[in-house]
Amino acid sequence: MKGTFVSPFAAETLEILSERELEVLGHLAEGHTYSSIARRMHLSPHTVDTYLRRIRGKAGVSNRAQLMILAIQVSGRRELNTAQV
Repeated sequence: MKGTFVSPFAAETLEILSERELEVLGHLAEGHTYSSIARRMHLSPHTVDTYLRRIRGKAGVSNRAQLMILAIQVSGRRELNTAQV
């Protein structure tokens, strides 16, 4: 993934989110709905919503559009980290 830009904000967010929160963000970045994420992770949709509210709070994003941008950036950063190992 050479040449892929990942914002410093996404890098910082990786440090403050739990693995489970990052997993939820990864599913969101893939385009899954809250219900679909819940089924994939064997959770209730309410639990997925709770994770996403916590992520918004920790990352300081205020709406779904910003959350999706964050999800895509964080997902890209995680892929870069995995590829480098």
